Amino acid sequence: MTIRRAEIKDTERILDLLSQVLEIHAAIRPDIFISGTTKYTPEQLAEMIRDDSRPIFAAVDEDDRLLGYAFCQIREILPGGNLVPFRSVFIDDLCVDAGSRGKGVGKALFRHVADTARALGCYEITLNVWEGNDAARGFYDGLGMKPKETMMELIL
Repeated sequence: MTIRRAEIKDTERILDLLSQVLEIHAAIRPDIFISGTTKYTPEQLAEMIRDDSRPIFAAVDEDDRLLGYAFCQIREILPGGNLVPFRSVFIDDLCVDAGSRGKGVGKALFRHVADTARALGCYEITLNVWEGNDAARGFYDGLGMKPKETMMELIL
């Protein structure tokens, strides 16, 4: 397995994996997520693939078939206000194909993101996990991640 930046040729496969993630979320929160949709269009993906501030990392097999991805955003907290300035990487989405889960693909992607973040001088890696997505929560807990803050809701 190799981790590389996503390329335009990966778009169709990325869309397939985005659908897998969407269906997990739609099963947990059908009041928010619409089954059968996707988060990005091919045009939006093409723009993101070219954007160095929003790298998409692709885990591929020996045939260059996409096994998983990590959508990242490099964020800068600037001086001023009440926060210490720092740089971080936010993982907007991390998905491993259902047929490749449990084989170290997700861990390899996460390690690659962490190595990239360190090389960029980042202070932290952050991400969000939906309540009810126990598999994802267990995965991130196993990587040593800890809760930073909790978003609460009251459905009206």
